[in-house]
Amino acid sequence: MNKKEIGEIKKQFTPENCAITRICGCYVDGEKNKRTEMKEAFLSLPEEEMFKYFEILRKTLSGTLGKNLLNLEFPLAAEAEGGAQEFLLGLRNSRLTEDALLEELYDRIIQSYAYGENYLILVIHGAYDIPGKSTDGQELFDASDEVYEYLLCCICPVKLSKPGLYYNTEENCFQTRLRDWIVDAPASGFLFPAFLDRSTDIHNLLYYSKKPEELHEELIQEFLECPLPVSAGGQKENFHILMEETFGEECDYQAVKTVHETLNTWMEEKKEDPEPLELTKAEVRRLFSETGVMDEEKLEQFDRTFEECAGPKGTLLASNVTSTRSFEVKTPQIRIQVNPEYMSLLETKLVDGRLCLVVPVDNEVEVNGMPVRTTANGDQKPEA
Repeated sequence: MNKKEIGEIKKQFTPENCAITRICGCYVDGEKNKRTEMKEAFLSLPEEEMFKYFEILRKTLSGTLGKNLLNLEFPLAAEAEGGAQEFLLGLRNSRLTEDALLEELYDRIIQSYAYGENYLILVIHGAYDIPGKSTDGQELFDASDEVYEYLLCCICPVKLSKPGLYYNTEENCFQTRLRDWIVDAPASGFLFPAFLDRSTDIHNLLYYSKKPEELHEELIQEFLECPLPVSAGGQKENFHILMEETFGEECDYQAVKTVHETLNTWMEEKKEDPEPLELTKAEVRRLFSETGVMDEEKLEQFDRTFEECAGPKGTLLASNVTSTRSFEVKTPQIRIQVNPEYMSLLETKLVDGRLCLVVPVDNEVEVNGMPVRTTANGDQKPEA
């Protein structure tokens, strides 16, 4: 799924567009015991509760593609009888009205979700009547050809509120506030089936993780039975290994800066695309070639290392291996952060026989927030 498709589903989580038919939930304690369950027709909920659930649902479809939101494809084994995809398809088709299937959903999640505290499993069924679109992109609400039926599951930590004082208006005094168990923002979740090309795709799903480096691998591998994707941090680490192994001794400041400058240019050119910029093996090879240090030997090393890091047909997301917000240079003693737009201002030069990082300065320099005067070497006052 891309940003536009995700955004189209998120729009359904408002009172005006609500297409949710049913909401169910199970509260689980830190010992994996089911404490209570709920089953409701969503539109029968009080308005205030609906808004709270809308907020949770929208957050489960929020974040960055490739970091918080991952497109997963079911392997063939998961689509066989008794597999995860076959089970979820049956659950969706039941519209969450079959208690036995709901109990099995909760049991499967509880068994595979490694979390030692209380949490709430929320699952909704929705039926979105997909409007057609004209050639100019305008929605045609009277030209629908398909209803997209889906499940959205959210796993939310339930935490005890912080102790404190509150003002009792009836007693006109301050008193100790009672601590309550509060449903937190979702930590994990998934949308099934995927909404690809504005249509239902039962072979894929969208997975959500609040923390990109804490994917809850067991939920993906054991419950959803999907291959574990490489996290955003893992992709960045693989990219660094790829540069180090390919460039060898020529993996210097200038080569690395050139790679990131080129990559940021590519991302700027594609920033309006709904799909994140994916780097195939051929594109990474072209990216590295623009440094000017790639020869035949390095190309051979690149081919071997890329397959080790990403696989023969693997890809890397550009947003996972570079940042369009900050370019950082770090030594054991100092750390410099620059807007990538101005990374060309940082240069390396030999000064008194030492390789130095040179930062040009003008008349607008601050030290700890205080403006200071700057002078060129030729204008400095001679020592007394």
